Amino acid sequence: MSLLAARRFYLSRKTISNESAFTYFCCTKTTIATDHDLEYIQRSKVPTMHFQPSLPRLPIPKLEDTCRRYLNAQRPLLHDEQMQKTQAIVDKFLKGEGAELHAELVRSDAAKQHTSYISEPWFDMYLRDRRPLPINYNPFLVFSPEDNEQYNSQLVKATNLTVSSLRFLKSLRANLLEPEVFHLNPKKSDTKFFRTFTGLLPSSISWYGAYLMNAYPLDMSQYSNLFNSTRIPHQSKDEIVLDKSAKHIVVMRKGRFYAFNVFNEQGNIVPPKEIATNLRHILDDQRPDNENPVGILTASERNNWASIRSHLTEIGNGEILRKIDSAAFVLILDDEPIGTDENKLLRRYLHGGAENRWFDKSFSLIVSKDGFAGINFEHSWGDGVAVLRYFQDIKKDISEKPRFHPEDERSISGESSLVQRLDFKVDDKAKDVISKERTQYEKWTKSLDIGFMVYEGFGKRECKDFGVSPDAVMQLVFQLALFKQESKSVAAYESCSTAAFKHGRTETLRPCTVQTKNLCSTMTSSKSDLSIQQIKKMIIDCSNAHLTLLKEAAMGQGFDRHLFALRKLAEKSGKNPEIFQDPGYAMINHNILSTSTLSSPVVIAGGFGPVVDDGYGIGYMIQEKKLGVVVTSYRNHRSAKEYVNSLEASFKDIHKVLLSK
Repeated sequence: MSLLAARRFYLSRKTISNESAFTYFCCTKTTIATDHDLEYIQRSKVPTMHFQPSLPRLPIPKLEDTCRRYLNAQRPLLHDEQMQKTQAIVDKFLKGEGAELHAELVRSDAAKQHTSYISEPWFDMYLRDRRPLPINYNPFLVFSPEDNEQYNSQLVKATNLTVSSLRFLKSLRANLLEPEVFHLNPKKSDTKFFRTFTGLLPSSISWYGAYLMNAYPLDMSQYSNLFNSTRIPHQSKDEIVLDKSAKHIVVMRKGRFYAFNVFNEQGNIVPPKEIATNLRHILDDQRPDNENPVGILTASERNNWASIRSHLTEIGNGEILRKIDSAAFVLILDDEPIGTDENKLLRRYLHGGAENRWFDKSFSLIVSKDGFAGINFEHSWGDGVAVLRYFQDIKKDISEKPRFHPEDERSISGESSLVQRLDFKVDDKAKDVISKERTQYEKWTKSLDIGFMVYEGFGKRECKDFGVSPDAVMQLVFQLALFKQESKSVAAYESCSTAAFKHGRTETLRPCTVQTKNLCSTMTSSKSDLSIQQIKKMIIDCSNAHLTLLKEAAMGQGFDRHLFALRKLAEKSGKNPEIFQDPGYAMINHNILSTSTLSSPVVIAGGFGPVVDDGYGIGYMIQEKKLGVVVTSYRNHRSAKEYVNSLEASFKDIHKVLLSK
């Protein structure tokens, strides 16, 4: 599928849906500010954080349920002898150390009513990992292009994205951004009455008012770190730093840094033409690419980056680093066009040439020479629900109410005294480290394989007609494609948001089940004597099992986060229960298929890197009549392109069965 075809696919629906980054939740309908009001993207009658105090707390599952679910997830992965051993270990854990650790976790959770039991260890997990951020952690999303090509020019697109981002920021900070709510029946609850009714309730009980109307407010605690936030490297553990007082953004081009204020002294957004003039000034800078681009260092192993960052500060770059850290966000202007090369598009936003990137920032807006735009975001501070809400809102704003127009380009010059150049001082030590990191990064990114496909004529609408879950079908296809290649089931991971709870993050949905394994075995066997109707019944059974797992995960009733928290408690006291030493535990956490859905009609592509060296990173999109997948892998282990070919064959096989009468 060509990039132009992909464009047509993602532009097939013109309105923004209320789907979220994850399968179970969705964004609320937005209310765009009137045209004369530059400052706010929304003026919600219900304050942004109105529901936050009354959100329910993330439940800790019963230990018995966690152990049962864990064993069920192991059944399609382990041989009989391995399964018996794991069963015995789990039984021992349930009656002994597990019960003690669970009781300790419950006591600790009861003392922290303001948060969730998973929040602290989950942040700690991210911030202690020493692996580089790009590919390993930072996901990307790419905007669908504007219908009017003139609005896809680099300067126009960058200006409008900047202005809309600032409008979102101001609405968020002023408590005017509409709260994130999952409406089970939008026609009945996504209404003026709902907003009036819940808005009149005290925050301490407002969630219950929404619940009475079958609507579920979502946690918005992560939004505070969306702007003016960065991850700073330290030895052993990084930290997230937030500075809401900063009034500027940082722009990168050719590996060079610039800064200018986007808010005036009164806190108002500066005129769009002033922003465009500053950006034109940067685009007109004729200096060559920076020979010693400091941005490459943010792609380093975290301890190495912490060390060289300290050195950069010592030689006089502290103020520049603070300027980057405190910026509302980083805007990246790439000089190379993308054209119709989908591989170039995906690589540009997943990793790019790190010379012109700053991966530590909460997010970076990236605009290519020919007007493609997207974001690359750091993952420790938050998850896809918050990022996609921002992504969808600003896309709607730049499409419906752009503040800078193509004809405005003629009225601005490239002269600006407001742009500050941020030129790093680099000595021989810094130059040597930068040179080595560039070489390593180039070698690393070349080892990455990327595949992309869109399957047309089969999507959400048809799945519903068949009586199967679209998400279940996607997960089944992922497993069938690998089974076709390797004749086995492997550990699979699907991210599911727990944002329905205070300080919820994500839970793991384990889509590889006994039902999916049996189906994959049947559909790849030349000896199967089952009728096509029997196979169709097996697909429906797979879907029903998947929906049960999905509902459990979304309600905080998975097993992965519970076991993770128990393991972290054990480590603190110097214990290592046998369950965590079991090869079966290592196997199920070695996720060959790591998946996350990024479904939105405003996303042309999105994805992330494989989480294990011999695995696949799979970002997928579910639309009304089409399904899309972005796959990454490391060439010396698995081929993303070959897997995509197997995916296409698997889509056809599943579709053929479902079409049967």
